Amino acid sequence: MTQSLSQLYIHIIFHAKKHCYIHEQDSERIYSYIGGIITERNSVPICINGTKNHIHIFCILSKNYSLAKFVQEIKASSSKWIKSIGPHFRDFEWQKGYAAFSVSPSIKEKTIKYVLNQQEHHRKQTFQEEYIMFLKEYNVEYNEKYLWED
Repeated sequence: MTQSLSQLYIHIIFHAKKHCYIHEQDSERIYSYIGGIITERNSVPICINGTKNHIHIFCILSKNYSLAKFVQEIKASSSKWIKSIGPHFRDFEWQKGYAAFSVSPSIKEKTIKYVLNQQEHHRKQTFQEEYIMFLKEYNVEYNEKYLWED
């Protein structure tokens, strides 16, 4: 084969440290900025959304990036930029970890709806409950002790 081809749909979730929040009035700018980071890495942002304490990214991952490097660059670049928005973000940081899940093309539309409906969804379920639900659904082994530490 002379060509490397891929179509990797990825759903990424990570959250801010406990003392850090994404203010609603800044969220669209932040999501747009993160979309730009993704595009610069030859990947495709499909949709980005979240709440005051976490973010969901649904994207197509470039064949030229490892998932760990991709997420690390998104978090580092966006955290640095977010700090420049204003004094209320001076101490902003993402937590160290993340969760990422492969998404079948057959549930692409369902995943888009899920990500875009975060505010409504979290009226019924906390972020912690949601995160653990995903880990269980994908059979990811975890130690809850390390999920929420700063």
